[in-house]
Amino acid sequence: MSTPRDPAMGRYYLMVLARIVPVAGALFGLVILGRAQQLPQQILGLAIVLAALWVMATLPRALARRWRTPPAP
Repeated sequence: MSTPRDPAMGRYYLMVLARIVPVAGALFGLVILGRAQQLPQQILGLAIVLAALWVMATLPRALARRWRTPPAP
């Protein structure tokens, strides 16, 4: 007999991933930026860091807004 899965658990894990993955991306961008020898590599590292920071700032809020319970009539 299987128990029904609570959809909140899946959303919780997805929210945690939405916070961890951009941090890993920002760290990856910092590594590229720190090891860069030429300007194009530095620009790539900076772009990855900025994109990860933007995702870090917007994705969890967007997911929470999408999953919000509709107001009662």
